[in-house]
Amino acid sequence: MLTVEGEPYRGFCDGMTRRDMLRMGGLAMGGLSLPGLLRAEQAMSSGTKSSHKAVIMVFLAGGPPHQDMFDLKPEAPSEIRGEFRPIATNVPGISICEHLPRLAQIMDKIALIRSIADCRDEHDASICLTGYSRDESRIAGGRPSLGAVVSKLNGPVDPAVPPFVGLSPKTIHAPWGNPGAPGYLGLAHAPFTPNGPELASMTLPKGFSRSRFDGRKGLLAAFDHLRRDIDSSGTLDGLDVFTRRSFEILTSSKMVDALDLSKEDPRLRAKYGIGDLDPVDDGPPCCMDHFLMARRLVEAGARVVTIGFGRWDYHSRNFAQCRMRLPKLDMALSALIEDLHVRGLDKDVSVVVWGEFGRSPRINAQGGRDHWAPASCALLAGGGMKTGQVIGSTNRLGEVPKDRPVKMQEIFATLYHNLGIDPSASFPNHAGRPMSILDVQSPMKELV
Repeated sequence: MLTVEGEPYRGFCDGMTRRDMLRMGGLAMGGLSLPGLLRAEQAMSSGTKSSHKAVIMVFLAGGPPHQDMFDLKPEAPSEIRGEFRPIATNVPGISICEHLPRLAQIMDKIALIRSIADCRDEHDASICLTGYSRDESRIAGGRPSLGAVVSKLNGPVDPAVPPFVGLSPKTIHAPWGNPGAPGYLGLAHAPFTPNGPELASMTLPKGFSRSRFDGRKGLLAAFDHLRRDIDSSGTLDGLDVFTRRSFEILTSSKMVDALDLSKEDPRLRAKYGIGDLDPVDDGPPCCMDHFLMARRLVEAGARVVTIGFGRWDYHSRNFAQCRMRLPKLDMALSALIEDLHVRGLDKDVSVVVWGEFGRSPRINAQGGRDHWAPASCALLAGGGMKTGQVIGSTNRLGEVPKDRPVKMQEIFATLYHNLGIDPSASFPNHAGRPMSILDVQSPMKELV
């Protein structure tokens, strides 16, 4: 935690000890991610309508079963179709899983993609955060996530609210808890991660005066200028940004207010569902609160918010586990989409929900589905996109795209388009080589 009080030290006129100074500097060094705290506080500020463009990205870690959610095959053999029935939606001709009844009633506000064709068999969030596989990103020197790109190009809407916020806590399988790395754009564009004990660090101790705080801020700035001329990695620049935002958060209640769900109408909070932060085995929790937090963060000024929701790697007991988790996703996601529409944010805020790959058509001996990269799905909403439609299809067994195979980067190009960003823009990587944001740079004509 950020510590600004301590035992008096005669050498400093404000009574701060050397240890306190180092602990405060540790903030800037990412010690307890005060910079992260900063972003979190700013993002959750006001409850007024936001006019800026934003994206809320929901990552379903482990690979959700496309044929048990949005692409059911009721005419397929039993070892393929599984246990779930399709139900009609409010758009004639579109059906989805019986355990997603709330989403079925707002299908006119949703676009489904059933034919994603270029996933990789790797348990990593990278392709859902950057548009590139883990290896492609590594070879290129670290591809930046969508949130980092938006932070770099558009900056903050409000200086007290980080442009990029990651709500997923750390996971035992670390790649599933990745909220979106900045890659070669540097630490200044890393996501702010406000979860856990860091929340307690986002307010000043009672009785701590603003003048004392400003004095320490000036002293820390002086230390930060040391050896800056020999840092060629951009690390110090990034730490400067973190420190500046940390001070902004500590002198504003905006971020803390945004993260405080007790300020919401209890009836609305109940509509989203109240979750917890207990991990699902080695994956993210099913924290329904994060969907409401994401909306509040966007209203406060965040441009990109990422959520990790549940663990979907069901090699066994696929249907029993889906029965537990699909209703939670249905409740929180439908509430988010409806809330954005009620608040007039549906033209500005894009929502995307997906995982790193799909699941095998054939059910295995343990009642599960295994990894399946040849076909996957995604749900999109908001952002002014054309909704109430299904894009693409798979063959009768859900094995491969039958028509309109979609590349992950086409979806990213669409999200960048919604944000007003040209995906052909380029940045230098660590080797100084210019790298375009995406290789596929045209948005999906079906959506825009």
